[in-house]
Amino acid sequence: MSRYARQIAVPEFGEQAQSRLASARVLVVGAGGLAAPVLQYLAGAGAGFIRVMDGDVVSLSNLHRQTLFREADLGRLKVQAAAEAVAALNPDCVVCPVAKSLTPANVDAMLRDCDLVLDCADSFAASYILSDACLCAQVPLISASVVGSSGYVGGFCAAAPSLRAIFPDLPPRLGSCAEDGVLGPVVGIIGAMQAQMALTVLTGIGASPMGRVLSVDGLEWRFGGFGFLGAPEPAHGPRFIAPQDMHITDFIIDLRGAEEAELAHPCAHRARVADIASPDLRPADGQRAVMVCRTGQRSWAAAERLATVWPGEITLVAMGDDTGGNTI
Repeated sequence: MSRYARQIAVPEFGEQAQSRLASARVLVVGAGGLAAPVLQYLAGAGAGFIRVMDGDVVSLSNLHRQTLFREADLGRLKVQAAAEAVAALNPDCVVCPVAKSLTPANVDAMLRDCDLVLDCADSFAASYILSDACLCAQVPLISASVVGSSGYVGGFCAAAPSLRAIFPDLPPRLGSCAEDGVLGPVVGIIGAMQAQMALTVLTGIGASPMGRVLSVDGLEWRFGGFGFLGAPEPAHGPRFIAPQDMHITDFIIDLRGAEEAELAHPCAHRARVADIASPDLRPADGQRAVMVCRTGQRSWAAAERLATVWPGEITLVAMGDDTGGNTI
């Protein structure tokens, strides 16, 4: 126990908290910049089992913020490099690397035996897929996002409302690391806050972070936060489905241009978001509408437009890419 002597010495922590942490099972989605402090702090603290999931490989542009990796790791699967780094830090922590992207088809299996989920992915679709699954399974979710010089982290699901309760509508613009850049220290601050929230939830010490959002602006030096325990779940909201769950009976609209990709399904119609409310793009009564794009953002926007003129079921598909995206 000498490895953990300094944290056991904290009066609120103690040996009982250490024991709870040793038996904890955690799912970390994304093995990039947010996951770097999450994995290092949880493994260093003595978390018993961590399943880390990411289909991406290490690239040179990752290294300023994804501090688990070195130049020698370029081209390697992030989950493999991360698992080796964690094993070198604490061999008592069992790390299970899963070199796949999160999808609606695998999310239930990934979180089924876990006590806590940490959303460390730079993916609009992954965050909502995780939130929907964790709400259904009553598993706590610590979700974070960072773009540019600011970000947030919050505790959702289980004893708290879901991500949809706080963000039920698509914002006017969603940034990304690739488009808007990101500052490494801000990612590290948010990731460390995720790790602290996870330790609090897993051990039961201190005030619960569930139902709270904390925000950081690294250039203006602003720190904020709010609670949302009473927020109601939205009555409706488009859900993500896996690409293989599209059927010939669905009304499928592929919002990607022909230069982006081939049609997602032989029966799909290619259109733009602006075209969605037109009369010739309406599903039949009883038909399911499926909106397809790469990240899920255009699909959500199209779903919102269609819902104003058509009352039926609308679902979303984020096709992604073969590497699983650009993790924060």
